[in-house]
Amino acid sequence: MKSLLFLVLISVCWAEPHPDNSSLEHERIIHIQENGPRLLVVAEQAKIFSHRGGNVTLPCKFYHEHTSTAGSGTHKIRVKWTKLTSDYLKEVDVFVAMGHHRKSYGNYQGRVFLRESSENDASLTITNIILEDYGRYKCEVIEGLEDDTAVVALNLEGVVFPYSPRLGRYNLNFHEAQRACLDQDSVIASFDQLYDAWRSGLDWCNAGWLSDGSVQYPITKPREPCGGKNTVPGVRNYGFWDKDKSRYDVFCFTSNFNGRFYYLIHPTKLTYDEAVQACLKDGAQIAKVGQIFAAWKLLGYDRCDAGWLADGSVRYPISRPRKRCSPNEAAVRFVGFPDKKHKLYGVYCFRAYN
Repeated sequence: MKSLLFLVLISVCWAEPHPDNSSLEHERIIHIQENGPRLLVVAEQAKIFSHRGGNVTLPCKFYHEHTSTAGSGTHKIRVKWTKLTSDYLKEVDVFVAMGHHRKSYGNYQGRVFLRESSENDASLTITNIILEDYGRYKCEVIEGLEDDTAVVALNLEGVVFPYSPRLGRYNLNFHEAQRACLDQDSVIASFDQLYDAWRSGLDWCNAGWLSDGSVQYPITKPREPCGGKNTVPGVRNYGFWDKDKSRYDVFCFTSNFNGRFYYLIHPTKLTYDEAVQACLKDGAQIAKVGQIFAAWKLLGYDRCDAGWLADGSVRYPISRPRKRCSPNEAAVRFVGFPDKKHKLYGVYCFRAYN
């Protein structure tokens, strides 16, 4: 009788939540079950591509091994979507569904729902995508003592650009770097985004913060001041630094926008304050750095006129290199941070569509 009881105990094993923690959202069931078909969760695509402002569905379906049924019928199905972070011990809640109950979290509220095209469809639809939605998502399906997961990556079409403030290079701690990107209609870039930009030709010799707290920089043309001319091309890694005390530049990421970016035709050149007012008078706002990079990279915007931007810098976008206009490469050319009160330039404006 004792041996029989022992066999029963190892056939089905589970961890019940502590009674004092029964209300926690992050309750997790751990199980080993040998009897019956095993629950399987599958993502038909591991990577999905979209853009800011778009809608996307992250695929996720569940089955029982060796059967075509979605569930056993004896337990309610619980579907939970979370977003993975660079800290693998932490996850951000996105959406939970069980029976008729639905709950979304944070800035996903009102933008996410289950597709439910069939009884085993746990796919998540995200509407009106924002830059912060980029990343890896986990679909978890729980039925009684059974659970399984699948991971889907959401990639956004966009552009990575290096940024430093008026104060000059290496003046931002991590938190200031995050704010600097947000102020320029962008977010701090991830390593994967910087790596993809490097593969597309981004070469920059100043180290910058990334979203995981590391400091790195991309080199396509090795040279002496940038790690040495005899080194191989790659993304150089300074490692992880104190987010409050250490100071570097930052790599930002932005995507397409819902609006019109343009150089304002004006009879005279303008000071910074005059440029701001000229855009407002034209029914727009002075453009941000992220917007000039998005227009250049994603729309092929090309203009050989230097113009003020919102951060007080002066830049111009060249997608067709030519004499006197960035003859060697397509780029957003940086003039500098001129004296706002006395220097005169044109201006780039942005008018958002309603």
